[in-house]
Amino acid sequence: MRRRGLVSSLYTAARLANDVSTVASGNPHRIARRAKNRILGRVLGRAGLWRLLWH
Repeated sequence: MRRRGLVSSLYTAARLANDVSTVASGNPHRIARRAKNRILGRVLGRAGLWRLLWH
């Protein structure tokens, strides 16, 4: 397994902190938007779109 670099780890931690902050806000519209964006990003990533765009 490949080790993550410091920047990658910090970016992942920031994303997680944003998720926690969104859920803790209790705002259903914000939570739904965040969930939609996470799901959409995963679907596009699995489809290979990000690799296509950045390589």
